[in-house]
Amino acid sequence: MTQLSQIYLVMLLITTLSGCTTLGYYSQAVSGHLSLMMSTQPVTELLNAPSTPSRLQQKLSVANDAREFAADRLALPVGEAFSSYAELGRPWVVVNLVAVPEFSLQAHRWCYPVIGCQSYRGYYQLEKARKEEQSFIDNGYDTFIGGVTAYSTLGWFDDPLHTGFTSLSDNRMVALMFHELAHRVVYINDDTAFNESFATAVELEGLRLWLKQRGDREGFHRALARLRQRNQTLALVETASKQLEALYEQQDTLPASELRQRKSRVFRQLEDDYRTLSEDWEQAGPFGEDPGNLNNANLALFSQYNQHVPAFRQLIRESDNDFSAFYKAVEALSEQPEESRRRTLAELGQRFDEDL
Repeated sequence: MTQLSQIYLVMLLITTLSGCTTLGYYSQAVSGHLSLMMSTQPVTELLNAPSTPSRLQQKLSVANDAREFAADRLALPVGEAFSSYAELGRPWVVVNLVAVPEFSLQAHRWCYPVIGCQSYRGYYQLEKARKEEQSFIDNGYDTFIGGVTAYSTLGWFDDPLHTGFTSLSDNRMVALMFHELAHRVVYINDDTAFNESFATAVELEGLRLWLKQRGDREGFHRALARLRQRNQTLALVETASKQLEALYEQQDTLPASELRQRKSRVFRQLEDDYRTLSEDWEQAGPFGEDPGNLNNANLALFSQYNQHVPAFRQLIRESDNDFSAFYKAVEALSEQPEESRRRTLAELGQRFDEDL
């Protein structure tokens, strides 16, 4: 798709919307994305240019190898994605806002043309995200704003590489590329947990195979350590979430002050457990070196990206590590009614064993 047709498509989407708030949001989204696309340079030119810094050349060379691996071994629809590069001057491309009611773990959902509803909203400008965040805080919501290293346009555009990718270590950059490319395969409107868990599973299994091919044992062990940290953190989050869900079900019988006190105790315990768990980790865990003040929004976001990962990894195994067959199975799963889909994922997850 040419830049002119990309601009036309984005403007067509925005003109179908109405309302000052909606138009304001999409205006910044359109201008931010087009600014990113218009600032790109072809990777091949940068690789051959003597003026390109050696570190950037090395990163772009690894990225090119990862594109080929993604297409050949992981059967991902790479197309022209990551064939251009943009210098952002910062390690994130957008920030995401997550907002969850005070006594709930169900995130607020924003709905968009074409892609349906999502449990987060992205902003190219931090101050705009904070402005909307304040409106949720004023209404008693728990909120979280986090920098997003990359995002996928689901194949509508040729997504570029940028400093969000190249500021990472090689292995994390490659894993992120696999994750974003996976969104081009299957995407269900209104099911963030399905979409992100699927992409995370492709990221993890893709990185495992990438490192194996390159004989990078140290990188593989570091990746396994990060995976263990993710799984251990997820276990803590699931325990806390069950406690909170049971507590929030008592909204009609307990006063708000009592609910807040008990909620606070659950989160303090989670934070303490995470600090104890992570004190000997050589790498920062999913909540960083110190979790700070966690809330409903942190848990909702973490669960969205990890909830069904074991299920999708099990489905890869049951597809004999044939990614084309795996994607067909995922597509079939995506066509099931939501209740049936979640039941199937739960059954797959129960069969998964990390040590096999």
